[in-house]
Amino acid sequence: MSKSRPTYSPLYLDKTGKRHLIVCDTAEIPADALADGVTPDMFDERWTIAGHSKAIPGTERGAVADHEFRSMNHMLIALRRRLGEEKMGFRLYAVGAEGFLWEVRTAAIAVGMGGGEVQLNQVGSQARRVFCNHCRTITEGVTTNIVECAGCGAHLFVRDHFSRRLNAFAGFQVDAEEPGDIPEIEEIYR
Repeated sequence: MSKSRPTYSPLYLDKTGKRHLIVCDTAEIPADALADGVTPDMFDERWTIAGHSKAIPGTERGAVADHEFRSMNHMLIALRRRLGEEKMGFRLYAVGAEGFLWEVRTAAIAVGMGGGEVQLNQVGSQARRVFCNHCRTITEGVTTNIVECAGCGAHLFVRDHFSRRLNAFAGFQVDAEEPGDIPEIEEIYR
């Protein structure tokens, strides 16, 4: 396994924090994303993506504030605004596909949060974002070991090297030395 490949653990409530926000790229927070004994109700706020136009800005349910968003972009815009208003003691937790997790982390780091104040747990699809090292295009939703670049059309070998800065895995042209000599394509990231 590559040293650059992120590893994820179930989320636990950081007791040093004063306010806790959990964000998820689906309509429900999966129980297996949380450590033993941790439930979604333990977080001060829960933000989820409903994926439809009926999503409402927020409702209070007991001591926990639930917020549904129409899309990932809708949530990320609100999250960036929210993070800019937060103070010390705020903790952020993210659950979802890898691309979503690193969008959340990038937003948090941009406003000065430390890596220890953000927890990530990957659930769902293992599909990858692949960065073409030749034309600099990112190809989304890659589930195979070799993919055709969405930008230049090169057949890219999907490496296990993950760039936190680019939020993508590295892709290199597989047939650079012998054009047309492309190994068997296998689906390996479901």
